[in-house]
Amino acid sequence: MTIELEDICKSYGSLTVLSHFSLAIDDGASLVITGTSGRGKTTLTRILLGLEKPDQGRVRLLGDYKYPYLNAGVVFQEDRLCDDFSAIVNVSMVNKHISSAFAREELENLLPPEALDKPVRELSGGMRRRVCIVRAAAVPSDLLVMDEPFAGLDRENRRRAIEYIRRRQGSKPLLITAHDITDLEFCRQVRLSSFVNVVT
Repeated sequence: MTIELEDICKSYGSLTVLSHFSLAIDDGASLVITGTSGRGKTTLTRILLGLEKPDQGRVRLLGDYKYPYLNAGVVFQEDRLCDDFSAIVNVSMVNKHISSAFAREELENLLPPEALDKPVRELSGGMRRRVCIVRAAAVPSDLLVMDEPFAGLDRENRRRAIEYIRRRQGSKPLLITAHDITDLEFCRQVRLSSFVNVVT
């Protein structure tokens, strides 16, 4: 399956954040969308996920695909965790096929065991971010979309999170937005600017 963003334009008032942007995302592709703040990285992910409509252009699903929408594992810029619940519950509650035992096993890849049963409001920002990464990666999905997933992570935890994401990616496409592209050399880079979008 190929996901095609075709001639996407999006403005907010007088501010143009995406101008005639096109991109094909193939099975197994790993992409990092980078650029300064306000250049449309988050807007692009929201359009891809169907959470916003472009002013012009469209998202197309090409190939043998039987649904009109994408099943995605998503890390949003905001954590969007249920603060009164544990990390295990936050991961297992998003899909009926995710058991508490599986959630615990996955979380132990990135978090110390003693953190897993605490309400997530008691966890540090970096730990909460790692819960978000596991939650997104654990969901049965067609692709992974991660908007600044490594915010608040030190270099070692960032490296471990990237290794975990790559293991869980399998043959799915992966799209990450990031200001800092350290350790993301395995991704094809798409730089967003106000006038020119460059794929390298």
